[in-house]
Amino acid sequence: MSFWEDKKLIVTGGAGFLGSYVVEKLKKRECKNIFVPLVEDYDLTKEKNVIRLYQDYPADIVIHLAAVVGGIGANRENPGKFFYDNLIMGAMLMEYARQYKVGKFVAIGTICAYPKFTPVPFKEEDLWKGYPEETNAPYGLAKKMMLVQSQSYRAQYGFNSIFLLPLNLYGPGDNFNPKSSHVIPALIKKFVEAIREGKDEVVCWGTGKPTRGFLYVEDAAEGILLAAERYNKSDPVNLGTNLEISIKDLAELIAKLVGFKGKIIWDKIKPDGQPRRKLDTSRAEREFGFKAKMDFEEGLRRTIEWYKE
Repeated sequence: MSFWEDKKLIVTGGAGFLGSYVVEKLKKRECKNIFVPLVEDYDLTKEKNVIRLYQDYPADIVIHLAAVVGGIGANRENPGKFFYDNLIMGAMLMEYARQYKVGKFVAIGTICAYPKFTPVPFKEEDLWKGYPEETNAPYGLAKKMMLVQSQSYRAQYGFNSIFLLPLNLYGPGDNFNPKSSHVIPALIKKFVEAIREGKDEVVCWGTGKPTRGFLYVEDAAEGILLAAERYNKSDPVNLGTNLEISIKDLAELIAKLVGFKGKIIWDKIKPDGQPRRKLDTSRAEREFGFKAKMDFEEGLRRTIEWYKE
């Protein structure tokens, strides 16, 4: 616990889904000095605001969670924005953290950075063996540039930064906006609303064949803080579970948990995204003792209950 007591922290995206869990866990670890820059006050895609942030709040550690993010549809509609905003935020935040002598920078990447046809399970050393899946490549590559920056800054300046690759997150407080949500909240919303409206069928995107893994948001927050406390290398680290479930099985499981008994129709004209995703999580356990705890079905139940309430 004493690691955090005297530290001054900036948590970008600290008011968001993952960020709120990270901030809560920091408070439980007796961290007294946490600053969360809100987008209304600090648009971090603008250089002057990044400089002002470090002048206003000299920090020992920066945890960079802020991102412009969404599901397949949002990625297809905003490839330029997702590329530019994420790239520029990460690059400027790390550069000025170095200039303002921040002690440690925790960069949060994305599983979308992996090549489209990465061998399963995804190992960190496979990150550069191909191009990411096209629909989310601009976002994935923008985030992956923080890994390049992290490694080159450590080599040239001795700057301490780390790069984490969390699986798709889910949990209470997730984003349920149909224009930008990821697959779990999107499916929960569809099935809950189908029951409320008395519908006997639900249409889902794609073929249902791709597989995904998921990480409960509270587990993700714990993994990030363990890495911040214990990990000091620029080698990338997966944060996740060993789960691999097809989108079809996921939809059927959520339908069952919600109580939807109608028909599921697959709109095969819509894109599937990456064919398979399953992580090798051994490096996180080995390097800083992280192992996810939440049972997947239980995590889904909690997310569904939160959404219903």
